[in-house]
Amino acid sequence: MTLTKRIIACLDVNAGRVVKGVQFVDIIDAGDPAELAHRHAEAGTDEIVLLDITATHEGRGTLIDTVKRTAKQLFVPFTVGGGIRTVGDAAAIFDAGADKVSINSAAIARPELIDEIGSRFGAQAVIVAIDARRATQSCDPVSDAEVFASGGRKSTGRKVVEWAKEAEERGAGEILLTSMDADGTRAGFDCELTARVSEAVQIPVIASGGAGNAQHFADVLLDGKADAALAASIFHFGIADVRELKKEIAKRGVPVRLPC
Repeated sequence: MTLTKRIIACLDVNAGRVVKGVQFVDIIDAGDPAELAHRHAEAGTDEIVLLDITATHEGRGTLIDTVKRTAKQLFVPFTVGGGIRTVGDAAAIFDAGADKVSINSAAIARPELIDEIGSRFGAQAVIVAIDARRATQSCDPVSDAEVFASGGRKSTGRKVVEWAKEAEERGAGEILLTSMDADGTRAGFDCELTARVSEAVQIPVIASGGAGNAQHFADVLLDGKADAALAASIFHFGIADVRELKKEIAKRGVPVRLPC
């Protein structure tokens, strides 16, 4: 049986508003998270991811009220990330209506957090997000791609593939892999890096960063071997319609759940 590939809409939230940037900078306002989440779900998006992108950098917790308000609008799986540092933080997010949590910088600082949340809530509820940048000075920029923390502000010295494998071993249910090089460019996902991570782990890999058109999705879901592809700006600003996008990638041989 062929598993369907998922199309996921991402809401990057700052101060209660959805924002979008290019390569993690040049941020512009995109709208209200609850309204956008509802709109994307109605259009046929398989899942919604909400990331409080400044929580870690500002040393605060996730905006619970925003999570609650958004969750009330949804009937598809809902993931929340940003500022989750403890099992208690994760519990509060689940109580607010999320189905999964995404952890990034806190997991890098203390990898045991992956084990702890997975043991308490199940591996299916834990996504480890990896912000990756190719090692341009290396003779193998993909194999030596580096993990960044604090919303892409801080180099960690960790290699992406090695960290993805450790996250899986510790009990992560999925990897959310964002190419910082491709983020917001609409020039295509980093299929080579995505494939390298997908081949290294047994758990699903969500590709993020660079979505611009249907071909980009088809490329990363087929050549990049991703289980899901995530996008933000092309959905928020009406550049792509989810229904039409799914029809287009289905024509290219990608198994997807087509909206009614």
